[in-house]
Amino acid sequence: MSIARTGDRAAFADLVRRQQSYIRNLMRRCCGDVTLADDLTQQVFMQVWLKLSTLKNAEAFRGWLKQLAISIWLQHVRKNDALRGASEVGEDEMGDGPVSETTSVAMDLDRALSTLSTPVRLCVVLSYQVGMSHGEIAELTNSPLGTVKSHITRGTQRLKDILSAYAAEPSKEQV
Repeated sequence: MSIARTGDRAAFADLVRRQQSYIRNLMRRCCGDVTLADDLTQQVFMQVWLKLSTLKNAEAFRGWLKQLAISIWLQHVRKNDALRGASEVGEDEMGDGPVSETTSVAMDLDRALSTLSTPVRLCVVLSYQVGMSHGEIAELTNSPLGTVKSHITRGTQRLKDILSAYAAEPSKEQV
């Protein structure tokens, strides 16, 4: 990491290799579009390349990277998607998912997440996938704490409703 901060391309390439799956998955869950997630991930690492030398504390890299990625997502939403959730204000909801999923469960979760409005989806993803507290999400998204809590609560319930078939399925041990 410290070598990459000096502009070493090989060290930066290694840094990208180690972090790109995390960022791509975060972006995919935020936007629900694989192609857009790849584009946003590329934007994140372009900004990392440009700004890495300004990072003072190498131990803060993961948090700095996460914040940079969310900032790029929010910029994208403001610029390109400002009215998308306008008709869904009363229907905003989202939920959590397991960290390690099978492909079909992950696809169903992504599909369920895509039914949520952008603000709700972002709050749920930041809470459950990234592990941020409600206060951290409120600060990062510049939203009132009560709104963040409401988005997460309603979104979680909506996801539980959509994905309820998984709870009804017998586990492999029960079969």
